[in-house]
Amino acid sequence: MTPPTSPSKRLPAGIWALGFVSLLMDISSEMIHSLLPVFMVAALGVSMLTVGLIEGAAEATAMILKVFSGALSDWWGKRKPLAVLGYGLGALSKPLFALASTVGLVVTARLLDRVGKGIRGAPRDALVADLAPPEQRGAAFGLRQSLDTVGAFVGPLLAMGLMLLWANDFRAVFWVAVIPAALCMVVLVCGVKEPERPAGQPRTNPIRRENLRRLSRGYWWVVALGAVFTLARFSEAFLVLRLQQDGLPLAWTPLALVLMNLVFALGAYPLGKLSDRMSHTTLLAWGLVVLIAADVLLALSGRGVVAWLGIALWGLHMAMTQGLLATMVAATAPADLRGTAFGMFNLVSGVALLIASAMAGLLWDQWGASATFIAGGVFSTLALAGVLWHARAGAGTPKPPVTQG
Repeated sequence: MTPPTSPSKRLPAGIWALGFVSLLMDISSEMIHSLLPVFMVAALGVSMLTVGLIEGAAEATAMILKVFSGALSDWWGKRKPLAVLGYGLGALSKPLFALASTVGLVVTARLLDRVGKGIRGAPRDALVADLAPPEQRGAAFGLRQSLDTVGAFVGPLLAMGLMLLWANDFRAVFWVAVIPAALCMVVLVCGVKEPERPAGQPRTNPIRRENLRRLSRGYWWVVALGAVFTLARFSEAFLVLRLQQDGLPLAWTPLALVLMNLVFALGAYPLGKLSDRMSHTTLLAWGLVVLIAADVLLALSGRGVVAWLGIALWGLHMAMTQGLLATMVAATAPADLRGTAFGMFNLVSGVALLIASAMAGLLWDQWGASATFIAGGVFSTLALAGVLWHARAGAGTPKPPVTQG
């Protein structure tokens, strides 16, 4: 057991580098994704159900692939090469969006981008856990999530400015998005050094039954919790469409993601540090309360103060829960199975996201935008009831002892 470190101890440089890698790729991706739902509906004429299916399938593809990339990184004992491959595929997908004139090419580009995300996601998260001291993992995941989310609001902000400058030229904006994706690769290759695998550690198949049995009940509770959270929180594409449907001009629609991600970015690091010192269950419960409030406001209106407050609360919910769930996965999984653990977590969440996004699109087409957000509020309430019941039953996820691993 290692002694507690001083709260002022700095996080390793590799954590910061991975944070800036995420920031640059998110600038690139969100320049495109903040405009893509409107581009598909306004320029290509697709339905809301199709948007939901494309978004759900893309994100589910990414999350399902994380199982295999995470397990491979555990078996191989190396995380960085898979991260480089994944971010490289993401960078290569960007020009395809600018070239797309049909839904088929949009789907191809979106899936290639998400395949890259699927390959890099679990190894990168496992690498963060490998690099961070155990008593600073909440802060480490919070920092990476915060920098990632800075990119997620800078990207839409740039997209909005360029749309205004270039008279709603979607394709020109998509071409500019290629630049930060290329810079991301430079930072990753040059700025991240992976820790060495312990000498003499044997290679075993991490998804063999005997290894999977080493994943505790506490870990599987976190997996189930992540799935329910995902059902309650469908694709953010519907936030953009909510405001655009109620009259926000095309060039200004990225503001929805700018505001959400600004709140997310400002809150992720301090709330990540807070999670190192307080009950995880309590923080998760409050995160669900915030999401319920966001759904209620967005069900009521897609314009004015009510809608913008709903979007801000959505971002606060993300800041309270996303880094925390990653921290809980790292805390409940054996060190040599972290890649597999993150992969399994994301597989289950990916299936839930596909269901949630398809359902959100179907409800929107059949009964309007309000029905989509009402359904999100109902799932959030059920998730909150489950968290509180689990805590009251004395089965809340305890904070593990601080051990080096």
